[in-house]
Amino acid sequence: MSRHGRVLVAMSGGVDSSVAALLLHEEGYEVVGVTMKTWDYASSGGGKRLTGCCDLDSINDARNLAVSRGFHHIILDIRDEFGEAIIGNFVEEYLGGRTPNPCVLCNTFIKWEALLKRADMLDCPLIATGHYARLTEVVDGPHAGRFTVSKGLDEGKDQSYVLWGLKQDSLARTRFPVGGFHKSEIRRLAREAGFPQLAQKSESYEICFIPDNDYRGFLKRKEPEVIARLAHGKLVSTAGEVLGEHDGYPFFTIGQRKGLGIAVGEPLYVTDIRPETNTVVLGRKEELQRQAMWVRRPNFLKMSALNGEIEADTKVRYKDKGTPSTLRMEGEHVRVEFHAPVTGIAPGQSAVFYDGDDVLGGGFIDRMP
Repeated sequence: MSRHGRVLVAMSGGVDSSVAALLLHEEGYEVVGVTMKTWDYASSGGGKRLTGCCDLDSINDARNLAVSRGFHHIILDIRDEFGEAIIGNFVEEYLGGRTPNPCVLCNTFIKWEALLKRADMLDCPLIATGHYARLTEVVDGPHAGRFTVSKGLDEGKDQSYVLWGLKQDSLARTRFPVGGFHKSEIRRLAREAGFPQLAQKSESYEICFIPDNDYRGFLKRKEPEVIARLAHGKLVSTAGEVLGEHDGYPFFTIGQRKGLGIAVGEPLYVTDIRPETNTVVLGRKEELQRQAMWVRRPNFLKMSALNGEIEADTKVRYKDKGTPSTLRMEGEHVRVEFHAPVTGIAPGQSAVFYDGDDVLGGGFIDRMP
């Protein structure tokens, strides 16, 4: 009989989720490991060997660790849900002139739902992942009792940005065992536990269903006829001057500098994408700056809703340091007024609002004034 009950641990086969499972096992939980198969690499059409969370080696690494420690391990096939929700959205967003963030959708709208559903079937009150984040319960004030995600102790590895979409009932059942450690400590723990190969595993930053990191090639394979029709679009300056042609607006993102296909004697950046005319607008770096934006589909963690105006640090991309801002609701959107200009805001990406280390909430960047 375990001291703390059963917990379902998402195990990708990487060092972080593996150590998460080990830590909980050592604490006295009855661990059930689950590896989620999200993508069939053979269908991607790429030529690179599969790496990351979906390959057979990673599944075997997770299973071998579980067997060595005497706890159960299962494989959960969620390829159908993943393909419809994540890949479909990925293609749709690029064709809409936006820049998607599939990891946010996958983490909060696919993996958690799949984990909790299977946890209920296996009589596991809790689930756990290897994210570098911490769970904090609000103890005072009108929002006491709510849960929020807080930054991981290792600032360089913090993953709180991708977790803004989690709901209160999900957070109440979630644990982040590695959130209070630095990456170097996690690797050390893996070595000390007798898994030196895990400790040495390199990290993958590619999108799992695009392991060759060529999203343009992926779009061409998924929507060849649509992409072909978008060839010979116009590259124009912010003043409307035609600067050249491009192979399709989905191949560009806001803030992009390289791969524009033209040389005009000064650095230019993508400042706007106009799908309706298949036009990509280029300008100088200062023309990328914006002082406001609207955010759609907001979800709030530390508070139940946004009433009136509040101050927060807003991140507009994963590695963004955050900018002081004022938030207020306008209909179903959050209007964000930055206290200083922000460069390279890309519709489709996530905006995440912070109160110190705590995630207040987040949403998807919709548009700028």
